[in-house]
Amino acid sequence: MFGNERGGVVGSSTYWRVWEEVRLFALPPERVDSPLAGRPYDLRHACITRWLNAGAPIAEVARRVGNSPEVIHRRYHGCIDGHGEAANVKIAKALEEEGDTE
Repeated sequence: MFGNERGGVVGSSTYWRVWEEVRLFALPPERVDSPLAGRPYDLRHACITRWLNAGAPIAEVARRVGNSPEVIHRRYHGCIDGHGEAANVKIAKALEEEGDTE
């Protein structure tokens, strides 16, 4: 993610120091002391949550991030609450369009 002055990869011993420095430039001043992007993993978590809340299928999100659908469902089940109702609306609409409402 970050390169050192010789063009190599930043070593793990300096990774967190670099992450903290980058946050100072990446975040608005009022958010620097917040937990926002406190860890690099937080960015991944935010991305997965955003995709799921946008309605992306769990299987597709899992494929993109290299997890199984089961892991995504178990870890992110809270952010996909309500998607069942949205799916019911889509199914009902499709059935109505096909004249199969009984």
